[in-house]
Amino acid sequence: MLRVKSRVIASVQKKGNVEIRRQWVKKWAAEPVRKQLGIPGCRALIRQDKEVRRAGKVLFEETRYFITSLDPDKVSPSEFRDLIRGHWEVENCLHWQKDRYFREDNHVLKGGFGKTWTVLTNIAVSLSRLLWNGERTLKEVRERCRLDPLHAARTRGRASETC
Repeated sequence: MLRVKSRVIASVQKKGNVEIRRQWVKKWAAEPVRKQLGIPGCRALIRQDKEVRRAGKVLFEETRYFITSLDPDKVSPSEFRDLIRGHWEVENCLHWQKDRYFREDNHVLKGGFGKTWTVLTNIAVSLSRLLWNGERTLKEVRERCRLDPLHAARTRGRASETC
């Protein structure tokens, strides 16, 4: 008999909408993936469905698939959910910002220049977060600092005019 762990892992209300998330962990599907796709560490496949409803009407549906090397007999569905969310938090918070505000994905710098660009954008994102003062986006933070760099320096403890 095929063994599938399935459950509703979240049902929350946001802005009048109801989000329903379901997850399936399929251990039996790992063997074909290992053999046919050549992914030796695959121990299970995960499917996550998200459905957004308002007044009983479906507004949005999305399905995502994941491959895991973790043992599904030792990791609960909610732990899988948290691990997946943690992974995407990095993508959504850091990489998205770097691409959105610094167009990092559009750069084709060769050699050490690409690494230097990455370091510079990491510094810029970190400084922008330190200087965050009620703005909605990093672009607004950058614009405020560009218009008044001395004020930005003073808010971080630099009182001299040498910034």
